[in-house]
Amino acid sequence: MGSAPVALRWDEPPEGPVIVLLDQRRLPAEEVELVCTDVPALIDAIRTLAVRGAPLLGVAGAYGLALAAVRGFDVEEAAEMLSAARPTAVNLAYGVGRALTAYRASLAGGAGPEGAWRAALAEARALHREDAQASARMAEQGLELLKELLPGGGFRLLTHCNTGALVSGGEGTALAVAGAAHRIGELRRLWVDETRPLLQGARLTAYEAARAGMPYTLLTDNAAGSLFSAGEVDAVVIGADRIAADGSVANKVGSYPLAVLARYHHVPFLVVAPTTTVDLTTADGGAIEVEQRPALEVTEFPGGMPGEVPGRAVAPLGTQAYNPAFDITPPELVTAIVTENGIVSPVTKTGLAELCARSRSGNGMMSI
Repeated sequence: MGSAPVALRWDEPPEGPVIVLLDQRRLPAEEVELVCTDVPALIDAIRTLAVRGAPLLGVAGAYGLALAAVRGFDVEEAAEMLSAARPTAVNLAYGVGRALTAYRASLAGGAGPEGAWRAALAEARALHREDAQASARMAEQGLELLKELLPGGGFRLLTHCNTGALVSGGEGTALAVAGAAHRIGELRRLWVDETRPLLQGARLTAYEAARAGMPYTLLTDNAAGSLFSAGEVDAVVIGADRIAADGSVANKVGSYPLAVLARYHHVPFLVVAPTTTVDLTTADGGAIEVEQRPALEVTEFPGGMPGEVPGRAVAPLGTQAYNPAFDITPPELVTAIVTENGIVSPVTKTGLAELCARSRSGNGMMSI
């Protein structure tokens, strides 16, 4: 069984500190590291999906703020630029904000520039550790919930996009739950949605599942209905990029149709995400800003990477494309939200608020 990939790390070569990323655009064909020496390089990596996934974007944002500080850039400007790089992913702004708060507090305390950047870096490292710990707790709680919902075991889980170690400081969110089931011999089949148009399921989830030795099968997104109809799906397990106060879930586009299919076929639909992905300041799904991606991701296959040969055209020149990065699943279609600090089921505004309050007060895990 292969080890989990390391998606992001802070390094300090003689030339100065850098952020080193596993370039996810090149997977699974190549495992290539991308070195970011400044904030613009990191922002480009975020926007072009060299680094992605809600929890990891929070970690990347925090390290990015520290990188700006140690390199002598305008820290306040860097914070604004980083936070806006991918607007739907609330964790990105959260991570930037945590490091910025530590940086400001250190300056206010008279520590000086070096003390301030070290404080920002310490906060980024703390967030990185917390994310790994949260991943482990989500895997444990998600597995226990699956056992309750599906007491027969031998789970056949359908997942969408990528939610493993490539999106986290640990083993991930939804894919970490599948991994926990696999380790105890209860993962009968992992159904992996291809996840068009950028194929995060085919390129990344299949890559992680293969490394871990999971029994997995890849399918095109529009084949999911056939699987449900044949009774081959026991539960849907996905992640989230933002969860609104009412429990509406923003996740990779294609998630909402799975929730509709799951409800029709009486299959549990589980969302696994850390509490940092819950945004109580966003009232409902309609208030979530959904990122619109470039048309070429749809009209070319595969999408070209910056500085490389463009992809092969699959649509006539000039074709317009509708390409939202995410869709919104309403709370009534979500069986449960699994976090590191508890499970919310049924998914309600009150339940989420109580869970977040308990998380902040450190009262431990609660199921609501």
